[in-house]
Amino acid sequence: MYLSESLRKKYTQETLSARDAQRQAEFIAFGPIVFQVSRLMVKWGILEMLRDEALTIEEIARKADISVYASKCLMEASLTIGTVLVDEETNRFTISKTGWFLLNDPATRVNIDFNHDVNYEGLFRLEESLKEGRPAGLEHFGNWPTVYEGLSQLPEQAQKSWFAFDHFYSDSSFEEALKIVFARHPKTLMDVGGNTGRWAMQCVNYDKDVHVTIVDLPQQLEMMREQTAGKEGADRIHGFGTNLLDRENTLPQDQHYDAIWMSQFLDCFGEDEIESILERAAQVMDEDTTLYIMETLWDRQKYEPAAFCLTQISLYFTDIANGNSKMYHSEDLIRIIEKVGLQVKEIHDNLGQGHSIIEVKKK
Repeated sequence: MYLSESLRKKYTQETLSARDAQRQAEFIAFGPIVFQVSRLMVKWGILEMLRDEALTIEEIARKADISVYASKCLMEASLTIGTVLVDEETNRFTISKTGWFLLNDPATRVNIDFNHDVNYEGLFRLEESLKEGRPAGLEHFGNWPTVYEGLSQLPEQAQKSWFAFDHFYSDSSFEEALKIVFARHPKTLMDVGGNTGRWAMQCVNYDKDVHVTIVDLPQQLEMMREQTAGKEGADRIHGFGTNLLDRENTLPQDQHYDAIWMSQFLDCFGEDEIESILERAAQVMDEDTTLYIMETLWDRQKYEPAAFCLTQISLYFTDIANGNSKMYHSEDLIRIIEKVGLQVKEIHDNLGQGHSIIEVKKK
């Protein structure tokens, strides 16, 4: 199994003492409580207060407009969680390094909202999802086969957190990705799974001659048209509505495409579905077409915390999104790419928030 250098150091040998391992086990056992306490410490502004000054439990209660009892419960729990520190002589609390990251790291804040608003209640049915291969937790929101059909109908806060999560991870890579894709000066680009058109808008603004065709579900194309309406370059963005889960549905064949772009798309499908999609991509490719697959591959992360996040996010796909996809190891995608008669020409790592771009050509 391939692992980046930082992952190899962490995952191939024991790094904890017995006592630390025992504590980690208890941390896992109380994980739901740890999460909710920490979320409220952020939501109620307590960590922000403690970043600026040391406070007693009573002062925290007054400033946060909560009871002394509530303040005491939160502060004592947070002390043992590790997000705050206490001065034994003054009984005043301050923020710890972990608390600082919880408060200030944009990725952590996005992940907190995503897990609370989208995943938390549905994850009670994770066992059912894993055994049955279906997103049992999605039924918390509605009766759809996958979250993508119901995305436009999710509760407002869940939808807001879902898109914030999706855009945060993809947008951070756009600047570097544009340089890679447009190094070949494509004039026609197929954006498969284009969602609300954020990448397409980046493309038409980057190159005034390129035309982009977004391939996505019809309801997603409606959201895309709303988001891009009236913006410069939107007239060069076109839509092709289809459901690629239906293996009879082809990709656009109306013209030659210089580039095919799949960003955070294949992780929405199981391996057999990815194989089918890539087979259909191969059918519309020729020797002058380059397929760019951008994914957050957990094994190629520069920093270990990113791999932790990605492997946990896989269970969102299991329980909420569709029941059979995940954040993939690069070897799994490469195996499927080669199986359908395509070949990897180059892999670009460490883009944005840990993305990789796999450049693919026809054999």
